[in-house]
Amino acid sequence: MKRCYYEVLSLSRSVTPDDLRKAYRREALKHHPDRNPDNPEAQASFKEVSEAYQVLSDEQKRSIYDRFGHAGLTGGDPSGGAGFDVFSHMQDLFSEMFSGSMGGSFGDTRPRRGKDLRVQVRLTLREAAFGCKREVHVRAPSPCQDCGATGAKAGTRPESCPQCRGSGQVSSQRGFVMFTSTCPRCEGQGGFIRHPCKPCGGRGAVEKSRKVMVTFPAGIDAGQRLRVPAQGTAGPGAAPAGDLYVEVDVEEDARFERDGCDLVTRVSVPVTAAVLGGEISVPSLEDETHAHVVQLPPGTQSGTMFTLRGEGIPRLDGRGRGSLGILVQVEIPTTLTSRARELFESLDAELRAVRSGGAAPFVDERNDFVRGDVEIDSGDVKG
Repeated sequence: MKRCYYEVLSLSRSVTPDDLRKAYRREALKHHPDRNPDNPEAQASFKEVSEAYQVLSDEQKRSIYDRFGHAGLTGGDPSGGAGFDVFSHMQDLFSEMFSGSMGGSFGDTRPRRGKDLRVQVRLTLREAAFGCKREVHVRAPSPCQDCGATGAKAGTRPESCPQCRGSGQVSSQRGFVMFTSTCPRCEGQGGFIRHPCKPCGGRGAVEKSRKVMVTFPAGIDAGQRLRVPAQGTAGPGAAPAGDLYVEVDVEEDARFERDGCDLVTRVSVPVTAAVLGGEISVPSLEDETHAHVVQLPPGTQSGTMFTLRGEGIPRLDGRGRGSLGILVQVEIPTTLTSRARELFESLDAELRAVRSGGAAPFVDERNDFVRGDVEIDSGDVKG
């Protein structure tokens, strides 16, 4: 008497197709003749497992078996009188074991995801510093609406390859070893399209342009990349779409130079302001109409750097902002009036006397600055 097919595979009658397939792989590998040489019982069990799976994996045969048992199948033969082909099941099993990635699980038939896309977006320094939202134009294949992404003309469908039976691979046995290769007839597609769809040419996809809204976080820099999930190329069938990778480039700014989270701006000051001291206006990255007002100490040298903490680029992790460096460049006049020349000559004579000890140096008691690099707290800056 034949055992119940569900009992052979240790399953309940409510088993799903996925669990049925897993159970078949497990039991077939367990009783496979190559793993149990010279063991007639294992060979018999392997045939029993394969027979049970062939019936239960077929919806029509499973329905008949559930209603009438073994008697419902033609002559007790689950193949409908054509004979049970154990070798074909061995081919299927080895095809699943040795096809595809060696690192994956046996018979992984999950649909492959779509391809990733890459685009480059150029931001201004202010957009990169404070973040922005931009529409990114993407041109990529999209599922053909006329054929439902099948590639076949409306009203028709792709046909299964008779040589590989839709698997895309063929197997051959040499001794006890099975070799799997791409099907030469369908070139691994598993089928062919007899009547291709005209709009997509049988590819199942057409080239389309679309817009994707991308949010750029504050503090992003050139060379960094954003990943937008599921905005790449659509996957085949029900497979998930790939991702969109947005590579960032940042335009050069005429007023600022960026170094990580810090900014540097160069400010030209008249020679009189450098000597006597005074207020200078420093541009702000955040607002073009706004400027920082910084007090220069008397005797400021060209190349002196003043630092405003907290006025640079916001950090990507949200932990504050970098600094704004102000590099002073003293303007030396190239043309002079006769009166200006007389004043500079008088100043030169006075300075010579100071250097020779003929007069005391000038000290402005209103300020207490140290020459050299100066750090200024942003709270001490006007504006």
